[in-house]
Amino acid sequence: MGVKQALRSIDAFPRAEDHLLQKLNLVPLYPFYYLNTLTVHQMSVDLKRGETLPIHVNMTFPSLPCDVLSMDAIDMSGKHEVDLDTNIWKLRLNSHGHIIGTEYISDLVEKEHDHSSHKHDEHKNETDALNLLGFDEAAETMIKKVKQALADGEGCRVYGVLDVQRVAGNFHISVHGLNIYVAQMIFGGSKNVNVSHMIHDLSFGPKYPGIHNPLDGTNRILHDTSGTFKYYIKIVPTEYRYLSKDILTTNQYSVTEYYTPMNEFDRTWPAVYFLYDLSPITVTIKKNAVECLDRWMFRIIESFTKKPSTRSIHK
Repeated sequence: MGVKQALRSIDAFPRAEDHLLQKLNLVPLYPFYYLNTLTVHQMSVDLKRGETLPIHVNMTFPSLPCDVLSMDAIDMSGKHEVDLDTNIWKLRLNSHGHIIGTEYISDLVEKEHDHSSHKHDEHKNETDALNLLGFDEAAETMIKKVKQALADGEGCRVYGVLDVQRVAGNFHISVHGLNIYVAQMIFGGSKNVNVSHMIHDLSFGPKYPGIHNPLDGTNRILHDTSGTFKYYIKIVPTEYRYLSKDILTTNQYSVTEYYTPMNEFDRTWPAVYFLYDLSPITVTIKKNAVECLDRWMFRIIESFTKKPSTRSIHK
């Protein structure tokens, strides 16, 4: 038997069955060396300029039909986008959460504006709407449709990606796209607008191994009440560097949440706000390979190479 075979036959511990073993992220270098991965975090000033910030949204509103929901965004530069014409979709859901229809949000924008007579010259239209006769046939049809959807327990799933400027800002999902008089006819008051929601995914870029998006899986369900949710988000630019030297540019974030209940004197309408700001610091996460000697074999070698200690004995 050769030396390699003899060393292989040495086993100080009983061997577990294969199905009980868990593979580690180690690359063996035969016979006793391994490459382990070490994660290193570094921080530096964020020097990115002129880039856009991708916002991945996937939310469900179980108590609001798609016809009344809209998404608006505004940033600190003053750019205000109402009913975003971007890659956002709405899925109509029945009372059991099953999909019963799909529409692109840019198509719904035109329909909502036409049905509610909500144009840039909305002041004239809203004045006409003071009288019930001011609603045209399309608006009345929409009101009936939404009331029926509410009675049937329809909900809406909003998902997709919107690209915004890389500056502080906010986006929110609400019924603000409706003409105020149409909204009043549908809900009978802001206290009846139930903005219960479930956040399946909210992220600001692609995901890397080990990332934690704190709002994923968030459920906020209201019963016999309503109000406005505000999520204050601090975005941290992040670079993830793989062992292969490939670089993934993304963002991670932390969040603080506030909820304000509605009262009968409020003139605002409930909504779900996401207010975000960007950190000036970029975090770089590196995966480095570290060569290490098997601990068991290291002890054997150490026992042979360690010099014996000498003690003086006094009689």
